[in-house]
Amino acid sequence: MLECLSQAYRHRALVQVLILRELKARYRGTALGFLWSFVNPLILMMIYVLVFSVYLRVDVPHYPVFLLCGILPWAWFSSALNESTHSIISNAGLIKKVYLPSEIFPLVYVGSHAVHYLLSVPILFFFMAFFGIPLSWWLLTFPIIVFIQFMFTYGLALFASSLAVQFRDLLHIVPNILMIAFFLTPILYPASTVPATYLPLLELNPLAQLVMSYQDILFYGRMPSPGGLTMLAALACVLLVLGLAFFGARKDVFAEEV
Repeated sequence: MLECLSQAYRHRALVQVLILRELKARYRGTALGFLWSFVNPLILMMIYVLVFSVYLRVDVPHYPVFLLCGILPWAWFSSALNESTHSIISNAGLIKKVYLPSEIFPLVYVGSHAVHYLLSVPILFFFMAFFGIPLSWWLLTFPIIVFIQFMFTYGLALFASSLAVQFRDLLHIVPNILMIAFFLTPILYPASTVPATYLPLLELNPLAQLVMSYQDILFYGRMPSPGGLTMLAALACVLLVLGLAFFGARKDVFAEEV
């Protein structure tokens, strides 16, 4: 595990270059370029606002802001995990021909989508100003929550990317799990609408705690749940440690299996 961390640190310049390459490749040949970082979440927001606020009449004031508080970090998590699952397989040529620490490949996808997320955050602040939602001092905890999400996502990405090398079914399983998790996480609806019978299930969902932490500091202007956030941070640390150890134990056979 420590070797994986030291390898990633020694190659941090390469990680930065690969993240920049990934960001440029995503928008290469498009007319809007990096503006798609703003356009994509806007399109998603308009669709969900139409369906849930107009058609289904979800009773949440300033619903577009509430929606963006959950949609933006979810887009980072789901896209990063989905693409990281392919990361070792899609870089098989590099892994076979050049010596590179394999753990940087899932890190590149998690990092590039983290940058993409941060580029889209100004949209959220714009709508907060538009609807007159003030910024609170709890916004200072935003970097902490982002860092916890980064560790949580990277830990899962290490497991998924290493397992997918041998179990290719995982490439199809992960998107379906993400779709289920999306609707079980209070992104489109507030947690207060969940019936009391099912609240224990909500509390067992770490993604729910993550999204609600963003909603607390951005939408409600209050302190996120100390217990919930602490448990999420602990889980993220455990996932990262176990993910690095698991990945490090398997990476020597990647060149043969990809």
